Amino acid sequence: MATKPSKFNTFTFFKLPSAWWCGVRLRHLDETKAVTTVTHRWINQNPFKSMFWAVQGMAAELSTGAMVIDQIGHSGRKISMLVQNNNANFSKKATGKITFTCEDGHLIADAIQKTIETGEGQKFWMKSVGVNTDGVVVSTFNFEWTVRLKS
Repeated sequence: MATKPSKFNTFTFFKLPSAWWCGVRLRHLDETKAVTTVTHRWINQNPFKSMFWAVQGMAAELSTGAMVIDQIGHSGRKISMLVQNNNANFSKKATGKITFTCEDGHLIADAIQKTIETGEGQKFWMKSVGVNTDGVVVSTFNFEWTVRLKS
């Protein structure tokens, strides 16, 4: 997996088509931070004329998962990844362009290293915060990722 957002967005077209069609896009990716965006449109709205919570969840999960995929790729090992748990808080109606940012990339390398050394699965929580164009937080998602060395 390439670390360029444009190549990652092509990946989502083929592997995560519902996210791609709803407008979820990766904008920035490095070892510590990932940023995704999604714009409220007819295809991703709920009956209350705001963005459906699951679309926000896809954008938030991608901001965490893209870093996990990237760091697994850099490890050179075959490692599985899975969301084991999640929770979310919705604090404002999501309309317009929503930007999700996760700055928890520092947690991934340690978990990958431990799973390689011990052969046991590792768990870690990552947070992604969604803000609208005015900088107001609309939702906060937490994902508990598990990584495990494939046998």
